[in-house]
This record gives sequence, C-alpha cells and structure tokens, in this order.
Amino acid sequence: MFQPCGHTPYFLQALDDGIFAFFAGEMVVKMVALGVIGQKGYLGDTWNRLDFFIVLVGMLEYSLDGHNVSLSAIRTVRVLRPLRAINRVPSMRILVTLLLDTLPMLGNVLALCFFVFFIFGIVGVQLWAGLLRNRCFMGEDVRMRYNITFLNSYYRPDGTDDHPFICSMERDNGMLRCSDVPRRRVARTYCSLGAEEADSETGLKADGPVTCVNWYQYYNECRAGEINPHKGAINFDNIGYAWIAIFQVKSLQNV
Repeated sequence: MFQPCGHTPYFLQALDDGIFAFFAGEMVVKMVALGVIGQKGYLGDTWNRLDFFIVLVGMLEYSLDGHNVSLSAIRTVRVLRPLRAINRVPSMRILVTLLLDTLPMLGNVLALCFFVFFIFGIVGVQLWAGLLRNRCFMGEDVRMRYNITFLNSYYRPDGTDDHPFICSMERDNGMLRCSDVPRRRVARTYCSLGAEEADSETGLKADGPVTCVNWYQYYNECRAGEINPHKGAINFDNIGYAWIAIFQVKSLQNV
C-alpha cells in the first residue's frame, strides 16, 4: 500500500517518536542529577545546551502538530541529532572542539577571499559591463523590405539562448564579429543565395522559411540586447553578478 505524497511512513514516525522520547528522558535525568544551572549544572556544558535545544525544538514541533502551521523550518533542526553521538565518543568530541576553536582564525582567510573577489569584481565590471549582452541584429530596413517574420531579431544559434553568439563591436578587440556568423542551413544544406537572387534564379518566394536564402548574412549590426547568458545569470553588469561569475570560474562549477 502506497503512502500519500509527503506522508511519513508509520515505522519511521514511530522510530522518530522513540528517539525523541529517549533524548527527552536523558535530559530530564541529567537535570535532576546535575541541576539545571551553575558551573557544574546541566546547562553549564556546551554539548548539553545543544541537547537541550534539540529537545526544545522537538517539543515545539509536537505542540504545533495538527495546527495549520508549516513545520518545515522546525524539522530541519533534526539534522543536528547525529551531533549528539559526538558526545559519546571522547576522541571525536576533542576533534570537533578543536575545529570549532580554529574557526576564528579562518576569518582572516575569508577576509582575504572577499578582498580578492572584490578586486577582481571591480576589474570585471570595468572591463565587461554590458558586453555579454551584445548580439548580432538584423537591420530594420532588411526586415521591413522582405517582411521576414520567421526569423528572430538577432542571431540565435540553434534558435535558443543556451549558447549565445556574443559579438564584439568595431571599437573592441573581441574574438567574434557579426561577419563570423555561420551560413544558414536548410535540410542539411548550407545556403548561399541572397534575397534578390532567390526570386530571379529559383523563382521561390524570398521570405519563405524553406527558401535557401542565407538570411544570416544580414545579421551585421552588433549592439547591446536585453538578455545576458544563461537567462541573465552570467554577466558583469554590477559587482554582485561579477562575484557570482568569479565564484563559478574559481570553483569550476556551473551553478
């Protein structure tokens, strides 16, 4: 029998209830034996305070169960429960304590990373702000003359923006120009006809989508569009997006 989506199986729910009861009982016993406050009390130890927090959040979850309240944020605290096992292994507890003691020293490393990101972010904004929006557009005179409705206003490889053709203007020393746009293909055939040649040589309608006219040769105007690569996520238009792009380059991850 299948459980409804989002419903916890009864065995796992019973196991969760048993674990919570065990944690709560252990906390009560320690409080009675050690006392609650004080240097040697229950809350005087850092690990006991973690146990107290986990049990307290569990009580809050059970008290709100059945009400019209979202418990997703509260239930995320369950991931801290395995940390209780560290309190049972002395060597593991010493190792974790040592790692926590070194966290303040990692602040200098984070400050250095922030400084490097900040410097390279400023350089990226100064050099490439807005350049990733450059596309090869077709002149309005050509579009109005031939009434080309089946083509996009700018050149899009494979008809999508997943891998855009980013051109460089004449004043920039970029790698791609609008003259580098490849020829149009129709049925695996590269087209070489011009708009005027289509009517005179083939008798076909020049603005027909199946006519083998190399319309891509008219994408000769490089100017800024409205869309950056990857749905606007990759750009250097401001310092925030520059940090994101630098992080992706540094981590070699396309996130």
